[in-house]
Amino acid sequence: MQSEPKREVICADAIPWMRERGRIEGACAVTSLPDVSEVGLAMPVWRAWFLEAVKLVVNAVPDGSAAIFFQSDIKRDGVWIDKGALVMRAAEDAGAHVLFHKIVCRRPPGMLTNGRPGFTHLIAVSRVMKCPDILPIPDVIVDAGPQKWVRAMGVRAAAHAVRFARDFVGPALGRAPVIVDPFCGVGTVLAVANTLGLDALGVEKARKRAEEARELRVRPDEV
Repeated sequence: MQSEPKREVICADAIPWMRERGRIEGACAVTSLPDVSEVGLAMPVWRAWFLEAVKLVVNAVPDGSAAIFFQSDIKRDGVWIDKGALVMRAAEDAGAHVLFHKIVCRRPPGMLTNGRPGFTHLIAVSRVMKCPDILPIPDVIVDAGPQKWVRAMGVRAAAHAVRFARDFVGPALGRAPVIVDPFCGVGTVLAVANTLGLDALGVEKARKRAEEARELRVRPDEV
């Protein structure tokens, strides 16, 4: 009889945790790094922090695996910061290349967003993998699905990433991947991974959100 997928949530600061843990066997990372407003750093310091965090995430997975990032651009003092570009720059510095770059709508297409980003980047990178000739992920994902928290990624958007890990990364690794989210928040990615039959490992600094991440459940009809 097949056992239930496992979930582990560690309450810790992801940066020192990743530095200490290093590469995780069988891992595929699916994550969304915190915005500058969430980490309490000045913009230049946050930019350096963000670039290092991306590199650490890329370095946490085996060469034949992938790291998948959900990142929304931000606007500060009249200047837009393209976090998708930052992800690709840091990934390249870590020796990885882009597998795919998709767009997840946060608002209906054509809607004015009054200075807020209307979309999120969905970017997968790898050192070894190549993008499949046929990739069952739309270039523009219109329905991100329900959000389990105001800053959480949509459930259906997360499911696109987890299915890619299950159906493409898994065969490349020769085993079912463990979905790792070093910035797991309330646990959307972890819950989606379990619903789709994969073990999950998350890290969350805030104790309350870590507790929520251990308990969050996602119904099969939501993914």
